[in-house]
Amino acid sequence: MTTTSTEAPAAVRAEGATSDYFRLDDELTPEEIAVRDRVREFAQQRVLPIINEYWEKAEFPWELLPGLAELGIIGTTIQGHGCPGMSRKAAGMVAREMARADGSINTFLGVHGNLCMGALNMLGSEEQKGRWLPAMAQLEKTGAFALTEPEHGSDSVALETSARREGEEWVINGHKRWIGNGHAADVVVLFARNVEDGKVNAFVVEKDAEGNHPAGYDPTVITGKVGKRAILQADIVIEDLRVPAANRLEECRSFADVSRVLQATRGGASWEAVGHAMAAFEIAADYAATRVQFGSPIAGYQLVQARLANMLSELTTMQLLCNRMAELADKGELTNAMASMVKMSTSQKGKWICNEARELLAGNGLLLENHVARHLTDMEVVSTYEGTDSIQALLVGRDITGISAFR
Repeated sequence: MTTTSTEAPAAVRAEGATSDYFRLDDELTPEEIAVRDRVREFAQQRVLPIINEYWEKAEFPWELLPGLAELGIIGTTIQGHGCPGMSRKAAGMVAREMARADGSINTFLGVHGNLCMGALNMLGSEEQKGRWLPAMAQLEKTGAFALTEPEHGSDSVALETSARREGEEWVINGHKRWIGNGHAADVVVLFARNVEDGKVNAFVVEKDAEGNHPAGYDPTVITGKVGKRAILQADIVIEDLRVPAANRLEECRSFADVSRVLQATRGGASWEAVGHAMAAFEIAADYAATRVQFGSPIAGYQLVQARLANMLSELTTMQLLCNRMAELADKGELTNAMASMVKMSTSQKGKWICNEARELLAGNGLLLENHVARHLTDMEVVSTYEGTDSIQALLVGRDITGISAFR
């Protein structure tokens, strides 16, 4: 390994390496820039100083909720009911900038504001939206999205939780797993199969005035995770849970309606991958400029420069994909297969960039204080939820060939 210089490049030393190499943020509107900067400041000043402690303890930092509410970002693209009605790119900035600090807090926002509130907005009646969305937009109530089951993750279309109508109530039985905030949420959008016609319906499970879930809703926090440790997921046993008929979301008539929600929110996971990758690249570039080995900063060695160049190239590809995805979504031209390609690509590239950063930091990359290990394990989670890389590939493959590989 040879070196071209005994000093770190002046630009790196003075300002840090840019992670927006193609200056894509120059194209943001003033409103999008304002959202980016508000979230960036909060994430860097409020989240980053405390998150490692919560991550290591596997606890959620509830202390952050008042500050998150004040940012005016909850519900992102939802119009009305106290939500900000952002552009897709502005919503992307929320996910990107929060993930640059931490994936757990971003997942909380995604579960609460995108999946749960998004389902209420897309599948609820106007009366139902007005009943739940305003309080959730202010984080006076938190939400969860209960779709995944122990035996049905990638094939959630085959969910087995059942719902049976009895007078003015629905009686629900089943089992849900990996439900973010499912142990604590005030409002849970829960999906079950109507025994009468076999179609998937959505129901809202609410805490009572004393803050208790109704009888028959029994959540247990899943422990032992190696990623996203500061956002808790629940395993939920559901036995003769009674939900008022008025709490069935009127516009959810089949799994196709569930898929509409998932398509609309899939972009958030892609933007999160960009945030993790940006953070990992920045940490690696800054570390290379200051870490001295064999008498020189390692930033001056050819192998390190090649590594950083390839990381930045892959990161730029991720950013370009997400920007184009947002543009197409705002025009109503984004297809399911397009969203799947972006999710697949950004997940793969994001994991690779985080792993490269971890290796470049060597042993120091294993320490929480350097943040890279947290981004790396969080990216393992991103590549799994809202459709694994393999499932996204099959969705794109079906679009390419016209032949479904699902059996």
